[in-house]
Amino acid sequence: MKYFKRLMITLCTAFYFCLSSCNYLNVDEYFADTLGYDSIFQNKMNLQKYLWATAAFFPDEGAIWGGAYTPGVTGSDEAFVQWNTGEFPGVTFVLGHTTPDNLGTMNNWAQMYKIIRKVNIIFSRINECKDLTNIEQREILGYAHFMRGYAYYNLLQNFGPVVLVGDEPMNTNESPAYYNKERATYDESVDYICNELEIAANYIPLRVTVSQFGRPTRGAAYALIARLRLQQASPLFNGGSAAKTTFGGWIRKSDNVPYVSQTYDEQRWAVAAHAAKRVIDMDMYELHTVKSDKYTPELPTNVSDVNYYTKTFPEGAVGIDPYKSYSDMFTGESTATKNPEYIWGRTSGSLRSYTRHAFPVGLMGGYNGMAVPQKFIDAYYMVDGRDRTNSSDEYPYLEDGFTSEVKSFSGYQLKSGVYNMYINREPRFYASIGYDGAEWGRARASDAAIYDPTDFGSLQMGYYELSEGGSEIEANLALDREGIATSVEKFNGFNGVDTRKSNIENWNGSYTGYLEKKLIDGSVNATEHNFQTCPYPYIRLAEMYLIAAEACIELNKLDEAVTYLDALRLRIGRPDTKATLAIRKQAFNQVDMRKFLQHERRIELMYEESRYYDVRRWMIAPETGNKPLLGITVVGRLKPGKKASLPYVYNTDIYEYTYHVIDISYIEKRRWDNKMYFAPIKREEIKRNPGMVQNPGME
Repeated sequence: MKYFKRLMITLCTAFYFCLSSCNYLNVDEYFADTLGYDSIFQNKMNLQKYLWATAAFFPDEGAIWGGAYTPGVTGSDEAFVQWNTGEFPGVTFVLGHTTPDNLGTMNNWAQMYKIIRKVNIIFSRINECKDLTNIEQREILGYAHFMRGYAYYNLLQNFGPVVLVGDEPMNTNESPAYYNKERATYDESVDYICNELEIAANYIPLRVTVSQFGRPTRGAAYALIARLRLQQASPLFNGGSAAKTTFGGWIRKSDNVPYVSQTYDEQRWAVAAHAAKRVIDMDMYELHTVKSDKYTPELPTNVSDVNYYTKTFPEGAVGIDPYKSYSDMFTGESTATKNPEYIWGRTSGSLRSYTRHAFPVGLMGGYNGMAVPQKFIDAYYMVDGRDRTNSSDEYPYLEDGFTSEVKSFSGYQLKSGVYNMYINREPRFYASIGYDGAEWGRARASDAAIYDPTDFGSLQMGYYELSEGGSEIEANLALDREGIATSVEKFNGFNGVDTRKSNIENWNGSYTGYLEKKLIDGSVNATEHNFQTCPYPYIRLAEMYLIAAEACIELNKLDEAVTYLDALRLRIGRPDTKATLAIRKQAFNQVDMRKFLQHERRIELMYEESRYYDVRRWMIAPETGNKPLLGITVVGRLKPGKKASLPYVYNTDIYEYTYHVIDISYIEKRRWDNKMYFAPIKREEIKRNPGMVQNPGME
């Protein structure tokens, strides 16, 4: 029997296009054309094929960039994509272009109901399969419950309250009244999904074999419950003034019940905490760590907690490599199938192909388009836990000057002459961000090696002067909100390989001057035939720690929250929570702890499709979504008496580099609108079901 994700990868493409136009009332076509329902339940082999073919209709969770089924990464403020096309639905969504008539790849409402219908057929006829053992039947029923719950989960995340169709496989030849079904409330939807996942957890395995990597386990079911319960407890869905402002007039006609609760319930935080702790207490998972070695950097000085320097992880920060412990989860250095932090990891065909958009131009066949805004660069704290506005003398934050010597740690190299803005940062920064002069991981391809001969690919995000060769360069140092340059520097030189005007490809390149490195194996070649194979960490233990911590903070159990946050802090070799709050001059109270938690989620889970849903549920999307898009322009001018020709090599002895933060909002004029809390439901689905109502603002 083929395992869950392998089938998804091989079959999804074949079936997607024939399903994209289907509605959730359609009769199943796939097995009707090949076997027929009587044959499906004739023996367990056919039934198992039908079960896993059903799983193939789920979207690829690793589709976080292009072809996404959710707003994904590109719909959050952590990423910027240069291509404002339907290929990137997150961009389309946040620009306000998504309508009931144009949902692009986010239009999976019908597809999820097709899964639900197929699962309901299994429930109604499984007893016809006589060669199933009791154990085999329980497992199939468990996976069927998981699939049904997960289908509704996908609907809820994008579209809000769902239409619960029960156990009946819906027919297509009934009167219109048969299909007149109202949406459940948000809480009813959550409760139903969680119940399905609870049932599934009783039947599906506690663990799977390496060959079955990608199949959901009991832990995956429990983790999805924890994620849902956290969202249900959050301001957007938990009554109070926030929910009233957003959903106060959204009422179900049949009983006048609000679709989203208007009454705050503190108990929901306790439920979320319990759900996350249940996963943690399973003793099935642990935070990923890599043992320290001679290349591991020394811990930062002046940390008040003595355990930090004297005890091994998890009691202290000794014995592990903070950089590798985090980065190796996403680069393929640690075997994902054996990674104890992965609760549900998925082999993702979409992640494999779309990482090409993140790779540098001329360095593995990349498109250099997954850019990171400047505000996320600024969000990473310093190595000792301080923020950049309150840095220490030992680890200062500077926006002038350059490093005078090579700094190597954990296999990562900060070369001599690196801009001081990028030094003294915490390990997650170097694991996640590519910046001008940073090493990528392998040498350039032959067409780009003439411009960058370095052994590990030095990123060229700027504009560099040449004394011989080159052409006239115009480097924009400032732009107005319409994209008109208000400050320009002109000289003879060339555009860096990784800029949008490079000699390799003059249509790609990062607008912001930064590249996303997380989830990328920099050692491979991103050509059509040699994609990387790093799996997508759809759910990992760190998220459960963050859920438990957030719930404890909202219950004002701050010391308990600290235990979960400290584990993540120490894993990256940083000071514990209380010490960090102290050096940031913040109080150990609920307000400051809430800010601390939100920041940790922002950095720890960057590019893991958490940010969009977090800012939504916290109701800070109007703040984060309306900020200007900032990038950086890097200019390298020859010092007096110095000469340079191609190939270019980053060198502060020859070049005087300047860095200019610029407003590039003209490219993407994002403006948050409260109607964007949920995506619209396709207009055809609204017309088909008289009881359906559209999401607020999307009528």
